[in-house]
Amino acid sequence: MATTRAYAATAPHQPLQPFEFDPGELGPDQVEIKVTHCGICHSDLSMVDNEWNMATFPLVPGHEAVGTVTALGEGAQGLKLGQRVGVGWYASSCLSCYQCLSGRHNLCPTGQGTIVGRHGGFADRLRVQWTWARPIPDGLDLAKAGPLLCGGITVFTPFLAYNLSPTSRVGIIGIGGLGHMALQFANKWGCEVHAFTTSDSKESEARRLGAHVIHNTRRDGALKKIAGSLDLIISTINVPLDAPALLDTLAPLGRLHVVGAVLEPLSVPAFGLLPGQKSISGSPVGSPTAIDIMLAFCVRHSIAPVVENFPMERVNDALEHLRAGKARYRIVLANNNS
Repeated sequence: MATTRAYAATAPHQPLQPFEFDPGELGPDQVEIKVTHCGICHSDLSMVDNEWNMATFPLVPGHEAVGTVTALGEGAQGLKLGQRVGVGWYASSCLSCYQCLSGRHNLCPTGQGTIVGRHGGFADRLRVQWTWARPIPDGLDLAKAGPLLCGGITVFTPFLAYNLSPTSRVGIIGIGGLGHMALQFANKWGCEVHAFTTSDSKESEARRLGAHVIHNTRRDGALKKIAGSLDLIISTINVPLDAPALLDTLAPLGRLHVVGAVLEPLSVPAFGLLPGQKSISGSPVGSPTAIDIMLAFCVRHSIAPVVENFPMERVNDALEHLRAGKARYRIVLANNNS
């Protein structure tokens, strides 16, 4: 097999540099993908900075990769050469544990992240277990599909997991990389959509993306006005939450669901949960089947992330653009020689 050309960080907080490696022989359950585009997720920054103490260097980031299948291991199933596929946070799972056999491959205890202990998609080629190379429907633009495979499925999973009614009232905290997709999903699911923001400047954009009601949480009394009304709140932000105030906005049996990677602990009062039988939960990305459902949902309802494009060779500029909080709302790298 030919050498893989990529961009890697050699140490935490360092710029990425051109990097080549020999991927070895293709495993029997693996597929090789010619990467045409790869989204940049905030998790890539967290890994480059070793914020979660789980990065190994040199590190090739990138876990929102899309492209075409160029090679199939003898045991790879359900795919064909030249097929359009995408890869998200996970690159493999055991396929034999209770979780995998129950269709919850994303909860596999030995599942391997695409950029955890292995090289990811900021490269010309990527290898993963066939299970996690999901077909990209013809109705989706490869230049925009990458962010759906991590950020998109992260905020879509609660809609599947909790059998959300189309008459539900759903709040989305944060109108950013995750939140702007969550607003679209909630709207097309049929929900009454409430957007939580700290900036009036995002109101028109939030409405365009599907919000029916906007709440600026910096204003006094903003949350009290909707006390006891929401069925689900999805928090997409990575800063501390005012859990007691948010729980008060929930209707009985309501749920506060966290998908933003907040490092600080949540302070939760017992009496914020008990009287209304309310819940706090969280989830990672979704299963392969959940990803397929989400992609089909996006095609049917013309949902796509709002993206900015950078060529792969400008990866460091793109990372700094994201680090500075300037991304609107996801960044996608393009392999221009693909």
